[in-house]
This record gives sequence, C-alpha cells and structure tokens, in this order.
Amino acid sequence: MRWSAFSLFCMLGLSAVSPQALAVGEDYGVLIISRERLEVPTSCEIGIYIGDQLSGRLFQEQSTSFNLPPGKFSLRLKLLPGQAPGCSPGMLAPGSQDVTLKAGDILKFRIAMTQEGMYLKPAELGY
Repeated sequence: MRWSAFSLFCMLGLSAVSPQALAVGEDYGVLIISRERLEVPTSCEIGIYIGDQLSGRLFQEQSTSFNLPPGKFSLRLKLLPGQAPGCSPGMLAPGSQDVTLKAGDILKFRIAMTQEGMYLKPAELGY
C-alpha cells in the first residue's frame, strides 16, 4: 500500500513538471546577424548594439546570434576602431532599427550599406 501511494505521488509530481520543462525551450527568440559577401566595403569590425549596449562584433564573413526574450529591441550598427589597419571610430547609424521577436522565432538579418549608412536587411535562414 505504501508503494502504491508513493508511486501515485511520484507520477502526479512528474506530470506537473513536464509541461513546464517543455515550455522552457520556447521562451526566447533567436536573432541572427551576419556580414556576408562584400555588402559593406570595409575591412573594419562592425559593432552590434542592442538597446545602446555593445552586444556583438563582426568582421567580414562572420555571423553571430543572440537568444533574446520575446519583445521589441532597438538595434544599431557602428564601425569599431583598432582591430584592423586604417579603422577609426565611426558614428552610430542614423537612427536605430526596431525588431520584434516572439517566443520561438528565428530571425536572420544581413548587414548592408547605403549612402545613409549601414542597416540590417532581412535574410533567409537557408536551411
């Protein structure tokens, strides 16, 4: 009788934990930023700012990813000094781009450039 009651409590405890364990994996979104090809004609390192805080650095042909909670994020790009010859500090891009992530989203962007400066261009995941 004791084992039956103990088994019942264990089964009830495990069934209560399982839905929470499954939900933990989808409480964030993934933001991927890449610097592919030669869309930005400089060998200087580019800083990625999320909410005005330096969160990543990219050289040519590199990419980085961020696991972020669901919500709206302000993204900025800036040339960083010192890592490559001839690179001097750059100004922040004219304004920021807002990206909204939902739980379970995977969004990919490429760094591109126009006469106004660098920006993030939506890209396909490619897998």
